[in-house]
Amino acid sequence: MPAPTTSPSVALVTGGTSGIGLAIAQALLQDGFKVVVTGRDTGKLDTVLRSLKMENDRFHVAGYACDVRDRAAVRTMVEQCVTEHGEPRILVNNAGRSGGGVTAAIPDELWLDVIETNLNSVFWVTREVIRASEAIKQPAGRIINIASTGGKQGVPYGAPYSAAKAGVIGFTKALAKEFAQAGGPTVNAVCPGYVETPMARDIRAGYAKLNGVSEEEVLAEFEAKIPLGRYCTPEEVAGMVRYLAGPAAASVTAQALNVCGGLGSY
Repeated sequence: MPAPTTSPSVALVTGGTSGIGLAIAQALLQDGFKVVVTGRDTGKLDTVLRSLKMENDRFHVAGYACDVRDRAAVRTMVEQCVTEHGEPRILVNNAGRSGGGVTAAIPDELWLDVIETNLNSVFWVTREVIRASEAIKQPAGRIINIASTGGKQGVPYGAPYSAAKAGVIGFTKALAKEFAQAGGPTVNAVCPGYVETPMARDIRAGYAKLNGVSEEEVLAEFEAKIPLGRYCTPEEVAGMVRYLAGPAAASVTAQALNVCGGLGSY
């Protein structure tokens, strides 16, 4: 008689179609999770899903187009995930955007969209997953929020981004302590510093334009701030998520863990 098989746990990763989110999805797939990713661009989502399936035909991967700023869309996405793939045991809130400028010149629309995308969406998605999934509420459940060292120490010309990421860290710690008292999941934040992603390149372009310098000069200035002297990779950030998602991190909760080459030391 064959040994009984256990269905793989479901990991839901928002913003999983590029950069850090895609690296996280790849890492969790390699660890045997059934991974469900979200993204706003349907064409990009389809391309990424095909690519991930081609990497290994044994990967359990699926995805939904979802604007995480939209509460109704988030609710529908979570319901579909539970119905079609199972209750998430792992939630990685990664969806986000850059945004800033001279604070006095920041338009209301930019401030509100950064807060909606980077902070409010973390609450919308987390609340819906908690409501829909018993698996996430067990001791083996994991909620991992991608924050930033910018949420700890501030980023010049990045007030909306820094404010949103600081909020993510505060939300993470509050929820972690709430669940710890009830014997529930661990809840942690991962705080990348400078990471080489498409968003990082857009940020450098924005700084270059704002300060009237070349993007190469901006890159050199940023790298000079990092004790290791280089940007981190998306795979290095995913490595921290991979650790937090596993059993070895069962006693790690209410933490905001840096992956930043020494840029932040608290």
